[in-house]
Amino acid sequence: MSPSLALATAVTFVWLGMVTAISFVEAPLKFRAPGVTLPIGLGIGRLVFRALNIAELTLAVVLASAVLSAMPAARSIITATVPVVILVVQIVLVRPRLARRSDRVLAGNDAPRSDAHYWYVGLEVVKVVALLITGVFLLTI
Repeated sequence: MSPSLALATAVTFVWLGMVTAISFVEAPLKFRAPGVTLPIGLGIGRLVFRALNIAELTLAVVLASAVLSAMPAARSIITATVPVVILVVQIVLVRPRLARRSDRVLAGNDAPRSDAHYWYVGLEVVKVVALLITGVFLLTI
């Protein structure tokens, strides 16, 4: 395995682990902790997801660079592109809608759960599947 392919594989699985741990473990559990109110949970969530997205952007750039450098099979290039595109959609289209809702809640207003939350979770599921498939494809080269 070339160094570029090894890097792409490692980055893929690190990214997969981060998204799984934060989006599917930390995010729902924080609201079950004693004393964590909705405003506190939203405040924590904003900080955590901002940090996650910065880390994800970094990993996406490294993954794209490593994949383009290694030029693996087309299937690996295609599957590696999917989580990068999803991340951009989440940051540009979905997170701003979530931020507007959390701004209202943090300001003390009552705001119904946003459909954007369901979009974000759905995109996270697709991203996790794409990262898993990408990692497997990269390992089999």
